[in-house]
Parts: sequence; C-alpha cells; structure tokens
Amino acid sequence: MNYPSRVMTIAGSASGGSAGIQADLKTFQEIDVYGMSVVTAIVGRHPKTDKNVHPMTIEAIEAQFDTAMKQVGADALKTGMLFSTAVIETAAELIQGSSIPHIVVDPVMVGKLDSKLLADDAITALKEKLIPLATIITPNIPEASFLLDDRSISNVEELKQAAIDLYELGAKYVLVKGGRLSGPAVDVLYDGKTLTTFEAPRIDTVNTSGAGCTYSAAICAYLAKGKTVEEAVHLAKSFVTTAIEHGFSYNDMVGPTYHAAERKFGEAHPIKVN
Repeated sequence: MNYPSRVMTIAGSASGGSAGIQADLKTFQEIDVYGMSVVTAIVGRHPKTDKNVHPMTIEAIEAQFDTAMKQVGADALKTGMLFSTAVIETAAELIQGSSIPHIVVDPVMVGKLDSKLLADDAITALKEKLIPLATIITPNIPEASFLLDDRSISNVEELKQAAIDLYELGAKYVLVKGGRLSGPAVDVLYDGKTLTTFEAPRIDTVNTSGAGCTYSAAICAYLAKGKTVEEAVHLAKSFVTTAIEHGFSYNDMVGPTYHAAERKFGEAHPIKVN
C-alpha cells in the first residue's frame, strides 16, 4: 500500500486554531502527510488571571511521543513551542532515542504579538541540546537575534550573516526568515557553504497568525515526502505565501493564514530563488 509519509509535531496547542499544533496539523493534511502531535503546553489567555501558557507535564509529553511512535512511527519531526528547559531537554532525549531522519527545529520564542513563548533560561538548552540535532532550524528575525545575543538584524546582508553565524550552533541547515524586514519577503538558507535566498512579494495583510508554524510544518512535510532541504524550503515558502495572501479574520483581531488556499484557489505562489 502507498501510505502517506508520517510526520510529528512537538509543540503548543493554540486554542484559536491559527498557530501551533493546529496550524501544523492543517498544513500536514493539505500536503498529504499523516500528522501526529505531542502537545507541550496549551496556549490561551485566562480572562481573570491573564496566564497565557499552561504547560503539560513531562510524563504527558513522553507518553504522547511513545504512543505515536509505537502506533505509527515518523519519517520527519518538527518542534515548535517547547517553553522550558525541561521540555527542551525531554524533546532532545526523545529525538536522540529515535531514528527519525529529518528534524525541523522552529525555535519559537516570541509570538506574533510579541508574547513571550520561551523562558529565559531555556535559550541555552535550545542552543546546546536541541539545535545540534536539527536537519534545519527556521528562526525569524527576533528569534535569530535572541540566539545571537540580541544582535540587530535590519537588512538582507545582516540576514545572511545571521544565517552563517547560526550555522555554528550545529544544525545542518539554517533558514533565517526575513518577514519583518521591509521590501520583498526574503528568507536566507545556509548549508555551511552556500547562501540561497528565497524571495516572494510582500503581502499587505496583518492576518499572518501561525505563518511561522505553517512554514516549518510545510518544510517538515516535504522532507518526509523525500524532497531535498532546498526543494522543501522552496515549496514551503510558496505554500505559506499563498496561505498569507488569502489570510482572513472573523473580527478585529489578527487572523490566521488560510491553510487550504493552495488547494481551494488552485494556485501556488511563485518564489524567486537566488
């Protein structure tokens, strides 16, 4: 039987459906891979206490991973919001104990509205324990800045240098996303030898919640389907750009990217590669 490739996400659950586990599973479904999830925390702001992140226990995380691996297995895995040192170390141990060939690490630290999604003392664990296991890491500009000791990144040349310097942390590939720069949406991929840029037109919309989760999930899905890292990034950027172009909102809050856009509208956004 020609079963779909198997992918797993270890990330937070976003109750609004636009980001985290929810965005990952929607992306997996659209790209026709079999998606599984390990929930690290539930993200939802309590109306009285204002608490926004509600962590799972380490036992619950380990149980979810073990169940998914025994029932299905995985061809690729992505991590998203891990929040604490303990969860990062647990994820690293689980990955090391598996034989999953493709690992995508989205170093989630700051949410779309600048909400904090990673404890300060967890950054060292992220650098030392998890990133060296990655096939590819996918930081945005604030995340790349944090990982480089608060370095300023304000143009494409600084984006390229950030990718080169982040490669020293041990991932096989580094993709630094330039979505917060002005001008075209340029991302830089570095493999230790070659810098490749992926450029798309900037979409004039605020409805981009979950775009980073979606991008890394799409990369993970395409790697599971046998694409090279360069091909996976190219296809994933096209997927997320189309999703952003058709983003929407049900009210006056920042809304989601539209994961079904490529399928519904029968189009894939062209990406310029240099």
